[in-house]
Amino acid sequence: RRQSNPMKYILVSGGVVSGLGKGITSSSIGVLLKAAGLHVTSIKIDPYLNTDAGTMSPYEHGEVFVLDDGGEADLDLGNYERFMNVNLTRDHNITTGKIYSAVIEKERRGDYLGKTVQVVPHVTDALQDWIERVAQIPVEEGKHKPEVCLIELGGTVGDIESMVFLEALRQFKFRVGPGNFCHVHVSLVPVVHAVGQQKTKPTQHGITTLRSTGHSPNIICCRSTKQLAREIQRKIALSCMVPASHVISVHDVKNIYHVPLLLRKQRVPELILEALKLNKMPAESMPKWNAMVMREDNARKEVRIAVVGKYTGLSDSYLSVIKALKHAANSCKLKLIIQWVESMDLEPLGGGGDGKSPTTSSMPSLIPGSPSPNRPSKNERYRRAWDTIKGSHGILIPGGFGARGVQGKICAVKYARLNKVPFFGICLGMQVAVIEYARNVLGLEDANSTEFDQHPEHPVVIFMPEGSKTHMGGTMRLGSRQTNVDDKSLACKLYGKTEVHERHRHRYEVNPAYIKNLEEAGLKFTGKSTDGKRMECTELKAEHPFFIGVQYHPEFKSRPMYPHPIFLGFIRESAKRETTCHVPRPENITKLDLDAPRICISKKPPMP
Repeated sequence: RRQSNPMKYILVSGGVVSGLGKGITSSSIGVLLKAAGLHVTSIKIDPYLNTDAGTMSPYEHGEVFVLDDGGEADLDLGNYERFMNVNLTRDHNITTGKIYSAVIEKERRGDYLGKTVQVVPHVTDALQDWIERVAQIPVEEGKHKPEVCLIELGGTVGDIESMVFLEALRQFKFRVGPGNFCHVHVSLVPVVHAVGQQKTKPTQHGITTLRSTGHSPNIICCRSTKQLAREIQRKIALSCMVPASHVISVHDVKNIYHVPLLLRKQRVPELILEALKLNKMPAESMPKWNAMVMREDNARKEVRIAVVGKYTGLSDSYLSVIKALKHAANSCKLKLIIQWVESMDLEPLGGGGDGKSPTTSSMPSLIPGSPSPNRPSKNERYRRAWDTIKGSHGILIPGGFGARGVQGKICAVKYARLNKVPFFGICLGMQVAVIEYARNVLGLEDANSTEFDQHPEHPVVIFMPEGSKTHMGGTMRLGSRQTNVDDKSLACKLYGKTEVHERHRHRYEVNPAYIKNLEEAGLKFTGKSTDGKRMECTELKAEHPFFIGVQYHPEFKSRPMYPHPIFLGFIRESAKRETTCHVPRPENITKLDLDAPRICISKKPPMP
């Protein structure tokens, strides 16, 4: 017997090329359905064989998004959480690796009772069962049962690795019955610049390929640089067998938060509600969302944040950090300018990434995608990097792994600490702040992390005892954990409470043996784990406008309407800072002149 209120499913697929914005389209549809009063959840299917995204390089697949339950997932789950304000689980990210592992485990247990295990029906059935199970998991704060489940199929229709998923979803459409399944296909309508015309052939061929798998989309979202011409919409509708009103123009906009409004203007909520036979009315207006978009469009006062990292060649490597900064800047009605700084370029000329070995920063091959023949010289990159640091209003060092560029990050921390530049360190950013303080204030010149030097004289950052050194995937300290915050700290002032839950992803931690000496020297540890053994948050005792490092990843819990408190405080304090046109190099700085309202740096007197 069918349920009286069956789950409704929306499949979002993509054609022609990858990277069209299926995740943003799915998230935007979720926003519109939530505005109509529905409870919405979302699933992402990734056709790769990896169990999860945890072992992938950021250059390979963008950032790894960490969930409350410790799942390491595709960055699109971050888009879902941010847009729809939900908290997903590891099971909301399906991969080929997970499905095949589940099928093989059942075969080893004998669950198939001696049958020959095949892709059809066993793998396809496993995928359908997984979707039905996960779609029932509450993802909102109120723990309401979801009514609509969005399913995004990663990759491109026609890829070999996605064929089994398309077959499973074809069967799934008939399993759930008519009126419970809606298919939205995202395609590309390129413009040939020689003639300036929008071309429909890629979309036509993409739909032909899709139809050959047994799927026929209800709605076609066409990505293009400019709005689709009416004759182009009619042409696509005729060749792809959908009404012209179901061909949606998803052209380039000022920022991604315009996309839900763009879809709403073209009656996408009505089309989906009609296809799913849902007795709901689309929201007449979205005042909070509109206000957020207007703040983004109308912001004029700039705040420049230098992000010092090692994966700056691909901004998706720090996607959640970027979004969290934008959420905070939007709330403050500021225009965010992110200034990317490759950490190796900050390293002293002739120095090493670990402070000992010769520098490797002159090797362009270390930065994937960097054009080595035309790359500026080391001296020029060094000058540009420090000019960027000195012209910024705040410095942020995000998480990362490996020794490359660490010395440059330490230099950036020292600059921020001595010159009272607002500083925010996340995960590795906090660890390098501890190393910098131990070296330059505590006087432990050989202080280091065992990640970068296995046998330093002063290991102020160490490998966690329970971690695995043989297996990489899923062996870090992962997921949401409670942190107890000192009631007199900056962190408590920002959070407004002494108990917070944040998401973690790390293998190394501050060595408890050095805590007492570091605190006596002026580096406070104001956030600790519930047992008091792990350092989660650090601040300066000395007067400083904003200096904070956290071991966890607050960027994963920031939302457009609800910016994270630490990011909000960091942006607000950075916006107060003004920089002079000329600032001397770090080695020439002696003190900060605070008499004038503008922050300016005084220089050492010239040598005789």
